[in-house]
Amino acid sequence: MPTDGTSRIMMLSLHGYVSGHPELGRPDTGGQVVYVLELSRRLAQTGYLVDIFTRRFEDQPAVEPLGDGARIVRIPAGGPHLIRKEWMCEVVPAWVSAAHAFIRRHGLAYAAIDSHYWDAGLAGTALARLLDVPHLHTPHSLGAWKRDSMEGDPADLDRQYNFARRIREERSICHAADAVIATSPQQRALLEADPYRVDSRRIAVVPAGYDALRFFPVSPRRRAELRREAGIEGPLVLALGRVAANKGYDLLLRAMPAVLRRVPDARLLLAVGSTSPTPGEARQVDDLRALAAQLGIADRVDVHDYVPDDALADTYRMADVFALSSRYEPFGMTAVEAMACGTPAVVTTAGGLWEMVTYGTQAIYADPLDPPAFGLAIATVLRYPRIAQRLARSGARRVRTMFTWSAIAAEVDRLIRAAGRHHGDARAARRMDLAG
Repeated sequence: MPTDGTSRIMMLSLHGYVSGHPELGRPDTGGQVVYVLELSRRLAQTGYLVDIFTRRFEDQPAVEPLGDGARIVRIPAGGPHLIRKEWMCEVVPAWVSAAHAFIRRHGLAYAAIDSHYWDAGLAGTALARLLDVPHLHTPHSLGAWKRDSMEGDPADLDRQYNFARRIREERSICHAADAVIATSPQQRALLEADPYRVDSRRIAVVPAGYDALRFFPVSPRRRAELRREAGIEGPLVLALGRVAANKGYDLLLRAMPAVLRRVPDARLLLAVGSTSPTPGEARQVDDLRALAAQLGIADRVDVHDYVPDDALADTYRMADVFALSSRYEPFGMTAVEAMACGTPAVVTTAGGLWEMVTYGTQAIYADPLDPPAFGLAIATVLRYPRIAQRLARSGARRVRTMFTWSAIAAEVDRLIRAAGRHHGDARAARRMDLAG
């Protein structure tokens, strides 16, 4: 349990639907929400009190207890509707003012702030100055990397994704923060290079994690029962996540003809929608169905709108291979969860996870921008049971040793303590300068 000073931590995650039981796949609601919730719960279990500050909109409650010393605090700003993450920066000043008033009204004091993504990074930078506390920032993704991975007219992309402002603000946030948490060695290298140029001594690599009590392998007999109950016949390729262009579901569809030439009875399950998609997301799903028809594989592709959280682990277990085909992926939490369930994974090289696994033993990685090569990698797992068995065993073992939330929370706890000591030393030095 923390013993040095105030033991309350502020986590900041402003965009999307942050809740104790989030519906993953809703707009701007994916792996980052899971990361913040699970990290907060584990930090609370070590003795911290953890407040997850987010934006309040629609009919959400102002405060949502999570148990074990953690809660969600929702601060209204910018009106009653969802604001997409690319434009949340416009309401950050008003949100910070309202959050600061809430903190003063309730007499709260914080040992540190941990912000997630650049919108929350802006808020964290401001609140850290107002409260005079250390600020740790976790980018999750980087605008420069995402911009460079996307095709299209740069001006159109900037209008859609606000890249110019995002990259400028990311650089400022990372330079002001007491520590920056990268989720992979690849992301650390990007932070050290142009346009960010963050001092490497202030960057720590802490990967995302998974819940080992939910995601674990089951026996072949149980897996067969799950498949039978779901009516699954033949080899199944699975991809799931929120609807976004960077996830590369179109690339995976283009890879499937190479799979089907080698494994004709294979099927692809795309669980990529939500129960309440935006018009843009609905169009993307329609485009995926149209692409499957254009490729002549519509009869081998099932598009599922949403996998409920309580069915997620069994959905992983039913698959013969999990495909992470992102054009751009800071880490790849879904692939880690699938591997933890004993499902072989083929992962993108446009992300951080592939550098943390051994090719052919723990996972297979390939470039989804080369769909035939990506398809060949998937077909290799489906055609050769010995390879699939090795990946299932070794992949599950790998994620158990590296990516449990308890281990990740312990490392973040260490960083919070170090930032607190550094901040205290800096505060003492300022006082001495004033006294002198």
